[in-house]
Amino acid sequence: MADWSALQDELRIWRSEGLTLPLWWRDDDAVSHTPALDQMLARARHLNMPVHIAVIPKHADQSLVDLVLNEPKLVPLVHGWAHENHATQGRKKAEFGEQRASLLGDASAAIEQMKALFGTAFAEVFVPPWNRIDPDLIPHLPALGYHALSTFTPRTTRLPVAGLAQINTHVDPINWRGGAGLLAPDTLVFRLIQHLQDRRQGRADAAEPLGMLTHHLVQDAETWAFTQDCLSCLLDAGAVPLNLYGAKDALP
Repeated sequence: MADWSALQDELRIWRSEGLTLPLWWRDDDAVSHTPALDQMLARARHLNMPVHIAVIPKHADQSLVDLVLNEPKLVPLVHGWAHENHATQGRKKAEFGEQRASLLGDASAAIEQMKALFGTAFAEVFVPPWNRIDPDLIPHLPALGYHALSTFTPRTTRLPVAGLAQINTHVDPINWRGGAGLLAPDTLVFRLIQHLQDRRQGRADAAEPLGMLTHHLVQDAETWAFTQDCLSCLLDAGAVPLNLYGAKDALP
């Protein structure tokens, strides 16, 4: 498995410089209460940190609702509408990645369905499937009721538009191009250290919560072991776990 010593060294520098590392966890594609979701929930309890589950509104069922309403460690987010690929031929998969007639309507239907399912027990964070979104849609999100947008890679600005915070994810342990499974642990750790150095040295936004991205339905034992060990390493070094629920007026 991974050698965490170099990451621990970097985190010691953070502490010596009095820097704070906010940390959050996002997991995509929740629809039902499944054994895979229970496995992830057990890890969240062990780590004592919330996991923000990006729920597919069109397909979410009552079993997921019942679990969420009785489990404070699970914080629902809005994962597109139906998680369907609408990309034109030759372009990367995306549901909200380019203009189409129902783009705005689907984004509106998604948050309204989340209200119908969860009432107020979800965070108004839009997570576009495949982490791709048409820039022209972003200015409309606050009027629909969204308070934040989450994709992947470091944000370039905290507020892409007034009333909408950008809070991305940065670590994805899955080797998607290699058919799933765990990406090389040394590569993951190296990239994470580089990102932390970029933050510390002013090349990236140090105030953005560092985001771990998981996919409970496809992660294997090795990938889960890395995820838990990585989060544990960060938490043990003083990273501050965040819960985005109810934080709309104070999103970092």
